[in-house]
Amino acid sequence: MSDGESISVDYEVFGRVQGVFFRKYTQAQAKKLGLVGWVQNTGAGTVQGQLQGPRKKVTEMQQWLKSTGSPKSQITKAEFKNEKTVVHLDHSSFDIVK
Repeated sequence: MSDGESISVDYEVFGRVQGVFFRKYTQAQAKKLGLVGWVQNTGAGTVQGQLQGPRKKVTEMQQWLKSTGSPKSQITKAEFKNEKTVVHLDHSSFDIVK
């Protein structure tokens, strides 16, 4: 990773984010940006997961999660927590967790 330091951050997205292909679009966007991690639906009707990769790309993905999402989603808010610098990535791809 030549894009500066790599970071890991957990996220949760609120709003109409289930049943609108949000996980599929999130996976596609993360792969496009070269990020690794995961995404899953929660029992509370939100979508949560983890992003890992170069800080610049993670920041870009955070903006996407806050404002874009899938075409039919309606995002009310996105929360990010547990941000930390990582030396080694914990994931080798970006997966949809069932």
